[in-house]
Amino acid sequence: MTTKPGGPARGPGQSGGSGAQTQGIGRRTAVIAGGLGVLAAAGLAMEELRRVWWRLPGIDKPRTPGAVDFSGAAWTAASPANWRRADRPDDYAIDRVVIHVTQGSYRSAVRAFQDPQHRASAHYLVGRDGHITQFVRELDVAFHAGNRGYNERSVGIEHEGYVTDPSFPDVMYRASARLTARICGRYDIPVDRTHIIGHSEVPGADHTDPGPHWDWDHYLRLVRQAADAARGD
Repeated sequence: MTTKPGGPARGPGQSGGSGAQTQGIGRRTAVIAGGLGVLAAAGLAMEELRRVWWRLPGIDKPRTPGAVDFSGAAWTAASPANWRRADRPDDYAIDRVVIHVTQGSYRSAVRAFQDPQHRASAHYLVGRDGHITQFVRELDVAFHAGNRGYNERSVGIEHEGYVTDPSFPDVMYRASARLTARICGRYDIPVDRTHIIGHSEVPGADHTDPGPHWDWDHYLRLVRQAADAARGD
């Protein structure tokens, strides 16, 4: 047996009162800590479940086929391989709008978004004539930014054209601005260059769109005007 310095030896089954109290406190502390750990784990589990509940057998978030989030848009579904279901903004807060340029025609963009091998899509496509098509619901995550975190936190808007175009039609700017204003209003996104960005500004992006000829000052003025008009409705 081990003897504490300066104290009497104790045989098997003998213990001092302070030692028992210390052991009791230690056990209670362990129980409390263990309980907190279980609660923390349960909280994390519930958070994860909240994000992936729609994957469980027999559970599916109610959807209306052909429904759009912007009244001025037509609906064309992107391939399911080019986006994933979510429950935004409940599972992922939306705080960005990402502006893209297609590097091709309107029709070529539609074909790409419907091609399961493309592995990319945007929520919206705006044509040079101002026509808007929605491909992915805003509550879902479109693969548009090349960055998972930005995909989860943003709405992606493609625009028909090329980054080398010397200018973009004003009708396209105005249609896109009305769309962006509605998105910003819906999710309380500030109308500024921190929250409305180009694809080229996404961290890790290897794209250059919308390119040097996209008129950001003009575009943001139009978005603010559209936002003011929407508030006045």
